[in-house]
This record gives sequence, C-alpha cells and structure tokens, in this order.
Amino acid sequence: MAKQARAVETRQQIVAAAAATFDRLGFDGASLGAIVDASSGLTKGALYFHFKSKDELAHAVVEQQHAISIAAVGAIAATQASALEQIVMLCHEMGRQIVEDPIVRAGIRLTLEFSAGAEPNQPGPYQDWIEACRHLVETAIDEGDLLPTIDPPDLARFVISAFTGVQMVSNVLDRRIDLEQRIDQMLQFLFNGILTSDCRPDSDRIRHARWSNTHQPV
Repeated sequence: MAKQARAVETRQQIVAAAAATFDRLGFDGASLGAIVDASSGLTKGALYFHFKSKDELAHAVVEQQHAISIAAVGAIAATQASALEQIVMLCHEMGRQIVEDPIVRAGIRLTLEFSAGAEPNQPGPYQDWIEACRHLVETAIDEGDLLPTIDPPDLARFVISAFTGVQMVSNVLDRRIDLEQRIDQMLQFLFNGILTSDCRPDSDRIRHARWSNTHQPV
C-alpha cells in the first residue's frame, strides 16, 4: 500500500511538473528534460515508468484539467442555487481555475493547440461543458428566468464559446488580471437579450453569484 501511494504521488508530481512546463512553453516548446527539471527530485527513469511519451503525458494533463472542471459542475449543482445563478457561478469558477491552477491553464492551452494542429481534436472537455450548460439553460427556462424562445443547445454553445474568447483575449491583453471583470461584462451583455421581464430586476444580484469551496453561493 505504501508503494502504491508513492507511485500515485510520483505520478501526480510528474503531471504537475508537466502542466507547469506546458503552461509556460506549450506542447512543442516543452521537452521531457524540461519537465524533469521543473520537478525537484524527479528522474527521467521515473517519468518514463509512468508515461511513455510527451504526447501521453500531455493527454494526462488534459484529462486531469477536465476532471477538475467537471467536478466544479457537480459542486455548483449541490448549492441548489437557481439554474441561472449556477451558469454565472460556473463561468466565474472556470475563470478562477484558469487564473489560479496551472493544470487547468495547461490543459486548456494544450486542447487549443491540439485543435489548431495535426493532432486529432480533443472535444471532450468542451462537449461536456456545453452539455452541462445546456441542462442549466433548460432548467432556467423552466424556472422562468430565461426567455422560452431560446434554443438551449445554441445558447449553451454560445456561452462556452464566448467564455473561451473572453479568457483568451484577457490573457493576450492583460495576462488575465481583468478576467473576472471581463466575464461579468460578458454576462451583462448576454443577460440583456435572454432574461424574462420578471427576472430583469434581479439581474445584478444574479450576476454577483459566486461559488466557493464551502459549496455555497456567495
């Protein structure tokens, strides 16, 4: 059991070092040597024991990033906040993860790099985010907060697409320092066209919904 625990710890150490390196250098710029150098005490032998190639290691980073993000979907659902508030919390939690978690940053960077090159697309994370958002849109319509004329799959895809663009431009222009502000701005513009008349008076309060690790909206 102790040996297994050490193996799990070593594997996580490798993934963390790889994420930091991919986040800084991208897939093409990162080397296995650089990944070893980024982790104190890690050897190439240990790396190759757990991962046979840089490609395999990159996919492990993407998978872990995806797991982190999808776990947030479940945690936010546990707040029992309204579906519209959950959409807001999900957008801001994804933004927080990108700013604070190098595994999330690296996973998103790798996914985008793979989609732009010869590497087969990795649509899983985006498909799952869109599906989670679609379910929330449907519920928000049922709860009377969103217009009944809205097509849930289309709005869900638009929200995730808009978020992706907002975080990328924020990174290019301001190194994501203003990301929370830009996400709120995105939601403000979006709300102007999708809220029911009954929900509009609560729009400012809803836009301030946040999730914390206490599983409560704040």
